[in-house]
Amino acid sequence: MIAPDPIAVMEAAAHAARSRPVQDWHPAHCADGHFRILADGSWLHEGSPIRRPELVKLFASLLRREPDGTHVVVTPAEKLTVEVEDAPFLAVELATQGHGAGRRLAFRLNTDDIVAAGPEHAITQAQGRPYLHVRHGLVARICRPVFYELAELALAENAQGIYSEGAYFALA
Repeated sequence: MIAPDPIAVMEAAAHAARSRPVQDWHPAHCADGHFRILADGSWLHEGSPIRRPELVKLFASLLRREPDGTHVVVTPAEKLTVEVEDAPFLAVELATQGHGAGRRLAFRLNTDDIVAAGPEHAITQAQGRPYLHVRHGLVARICRPVFYELAELALAENAQGIYSEGAYFALA
C-alpha cells in the first residue's frame, strides 16, 4: 500500500478547518474590534494577549483584507477592524517534496493552516522580508529559520531561487 502524500493530508485537514466564505460576507455594520496582531504573530484584544490558541485560530479564519488594505474580522452580521503591525500570519515550518522544477513546498502557519507555495500562493519580498500569499490578499511573513531552509535548498541546486508547483520564486 502506498502511503498518502503527507503535504496533501496536511492541506486537506487545514482546508476543512478554514473553509468559511468570508469573501462573500458584506455586512453593513463595521466597528473597531480593538484587535491587534503584533509582528511576532501574537493577537491582542483591548491591549491584552489572547491566550487561547483555538480562539486565535477562529478569529484568523474570519480575517480578510479589504480593497483599501485594511484588515477585518468578518461574520455574516458584522465586521470589525484589526490593526496588523506586519503580516497577519507567520510561516513557521516548511515541508518539501521533490527537487528542481518538480519541487513542492508547503508551509505551516502559526495558526496551523497549511499553504503550498505555487502560482496562487506566491513567495514575494517586501522591504527585505520574505512573504507568502495565503488567501485574498492576506500574507504570512516567512520566519527567518524557514527562509534559511529555502535558501539552503536553492544553494544545493546552485540556484538563486526555488520552484514550487511549477512556479519559480527568486530568493535574492
